[in-house]
Amino acid sequence: MEPVKVLVVDDSALMRRIVKDIFNADPRFKVVAIARDGVDALEKIIKFQPGLVTLDVEMPRLNGLATLKEIVRRFDVPVIMLSSLTQQGSQVTVEALSIGAVDFITKPELHHGNVKETLKEQLLTKAAVAAQVKVQSGPVPVLPPKLVPQKPAVRSAAKVVAIGASTGGPRALEAVLLSLPQNLPAAVLVTQHMPPKFTKALADRLNKAAAIRIKEAEEGEPILAGVAYIAPGNFHLEVASDHTVRLTQDPPVQHVRPSATVMMLSAASVYGKQMVGVILTGMGKDGADGMVEIKRQGGSVLAQDEATSAIFSMPRAAIQAGAADQVLPLEKIAAAITSLCGR
Repeated sequence: MEPVKVLVVDDSALMRRIVKDIFNADPRFKVVAIARDGVDALEKIIKFQPGLVTLDVEMPRLNGLATLKEIVRRFDVPVIMLSSLTQQGSQVTVEALSIGAVDFITKPELHHGNVKETLKEQLLTKAAVAAQVKVQSGPVPVLPPKLVPQKPAVRSAAKVVAIGASTGGPRALEAVLLSLPQNLPAAVLVTQHMPPKFTKALADRLNKAAAIRIKEAEEGEPILAGVAYIAPGNFHLEVASDHTVRLTQDPPVQHVRPSATVMMLSAASVYGKQMVGVILTGMGKDGADGMVEIKRQGGSVLAQDEATSAIFSMPRAAIQAGAADQVLPLEKIAAAITSLCGR
């Protein structure tokens, strides 16, 4: 099998060398070119036709976001962003995922310890997944303006929608959450595999355009209809018996924390048949066991179809477990949720 051709784009010569060495030490990859800024990168995509691009956020001449927009518009190549662990870095990264980046990697500080070893595992793991994603060039998506002002949520939720997502999830969540109506008679619980800071940036960005309120979940807050609660990075989101949020740092489940399965099992134990479970695009099997339990309790379960999933692994696992009443294209999931919650 031919190795995946990689273009490494970064304005730091040291970081270019580190990333190049990591890839070239793995037989699955071959760095065919490096670029020091966006202008250079666009020229080298044409020349070398890579199967994967790693893209720094902060660069001269043409920064990461501007470069990404051109790549999405012109080329069928998956992109992984390299982001700093700052608040600004998290906001830019979430915007990049909305534009069309497949995934992101948090860059370690160059003066902290062994940068190469710190970067190696997440880079190779995420690159192997990203290289499988089939992307199509096209218009750059734009976050729509909020059409109606949000109303304060005051009513305790009698129904709950639990959504799990991973790779490709931010764009899928944007499509679903921004299509839910303001008067949705249910709360929405979301587990998106992301590190701390990035989940809050995701919630804040989506909240700017949604009819429902979207926020990062906080310990002890009531679960209210018309509000979506996103699990904070590195915390499982659970539901307490008094219908409030419980955040825990119990061990990862299937190597992830937050875990969609943990969230769904907990919610199903409280809401029973008043549940809708949804599995969106993502790598791995997280959420499948939770979806099985929701269905066992009499709730409804939806899975995103393969054609619209960036990575079909999570939906496939739920479907193979018999935990999908409907397998739907992404654009039909919000309407299905709304219909089920209105029953």
